Amino acid sequence: MGTQASLHLRGPRVDTDPAVEPAVAAVFGYLRATDELFSTYRPDSQVSALRRRELPRAEWHPWLAEVVALCEEARERTDGYFDPWRLPGGFDPSGLVKGWAAEKAAVRLARLRGLDHYLNAGGDITAGVHGSHAPAWRVGVEDPADPSTFLAVLELRTGALATSGSAARGPHIVDPHTGLHATKLLSVTVTGPTLLWADVLATAAFARGGDDVKQWVSARAPGYEVAALARAP
Repeated sequence: MGTQASLHLRGPRVDTDPAVEPAVAAVFGYLRATDELFSTYRPDSQVSALRRRELPRAEWHPWLAEVVALCEEARERTDGYFDPWRLPGGFDPSGLVKGWAAEKAAVRLARLRGLDHYLNAGGDITAGVHGSHAPAWRVGVEDPADPSTFLAVLELRTGALATSGSAARGPHIVDPHTGLHATKLLSVTVTGPTLLWADVLATAAFARGGDDVKQWVSARAPGYEVAALARAP
């Protein structure tokens, strides 16, 4: 889906547990399978066929049907600020499916006994820590105005963190209500229990902008919050 993924595992048995290698292989296998299905960069993906109006609903993969339903829920939940049907080029669920896929892939890591995990999919992170005494993962959120510094350094135990912004890819997030690129913010980082909704809310909040971004996110999804924010000058 036009990005990279990395995985970190931590714990005393990480080099000796025979379950580690198959779990890691399953994680990346799952991510590759979702890329084959959902990528807008691949002409042979089902999403690309759907964008060309060449894929009847009867031929949809079950994962595609699940993601389309989640996109409809996300559109309603965000007052239409997350709307993959109103993007240039046609239907593009990337703002949801990356978090959805990483979260589903990470289920395999949560089953590894006594090991902490940290899965980073293009800057969107899902993590888990075993035991109350294990240290949290520390995540630096890059300052889009100065990549040599951080907006914040956040601690993440079990949950997710997603950032939307224009620093890495330039203006690419569109306000579905106007059809114009969002320019009010430079970046917004959302934390919460699941990466799927953290990803959706970060994208929607960036598209919307406004002075009440933090309150807007919290009102639409209790348990999620804006943890770092950079406004356009």
